[in-house]
Amino acid sequence: MAAIEMVNLTKHYKQGKNVIKALDGVNLKIESGEFVAVVGRSGSGKTTLLDLLGLLLRPTAGTVVIDGVDTSKLKDGDRATMRGESIGFIFQEFNLLPTLNALENVMLPLRYAKKDPQGPARARRLLDEVDLGDRVTHKPTELSGGQSQRVAIARSLVNNPALVLGDEPTGEVDSETSDQLLDLMRRMNREHGVTFVIVTHDMDIAQRADRIIRLKDGKVASDEPIAARELALS
Repeated sequence: MAAIEMVNLTKHYKQGKNVIKALDGVNLKIESGEFVAVVGRSGSGKTTLLDLLGLLLRPTAGTVVIDGVDTSKLKDGDRATMRGESIGFIFQEFNLLPTLNALENVMLPLRYAKKDPQGPARARRLLDEVDLGDRVTHKPTELSGGQSQRVAIARSLVNNPALVLGDEPTGEVDSETSDQLLDLMRRMNREHGVTFVIVTHDMDIAQRADRIIRLKDGKVASDEPIAARELALS
């Protein structure tokens, strides 16, 4: 499980003579095993935050500390290794390779990690856990949107990551399938003890997280545990 601390996390982009403040001094802590939803309008900094947590970007200032590791001090190769071994990703558009079947897609991250003789067996087990044990040889064109995202969820867990990041992971499916996928992610969160951070525009999805972090103009506008907020409203 991953504990995360963001300290003065800042990401600025230059656009001509202007500076775009995608993130502007974010300070947050996420406990191991939490399921956190990040919400906010377009341009609020949600995707930038996710990319910084996933070590896909370097911050302009500040740092991300993951399980005690100050990632700002890591060289590019070490960042790539940490990303491949400790972080799983779920994308809105699934990002499955069309020429590979479900099992082969789940096993893709194993190509970039250290040799793991248990990897193939774990990939099959994960497909069973997401109720796709009978679809291991099916290619993405033979799967529904919900099934494709189940493959993506299994893929995100195949390297036994401490952290899984989801970028609108239910954005391409209908509401019923969205609920089913969230149930699945929450079950994976509990059973595998993995920390989940998902970006979503769907407040019905966000309400089922442990905690909702709302961004506005690159800053934290609010940070509320669900239980505490529900208690305040009761």
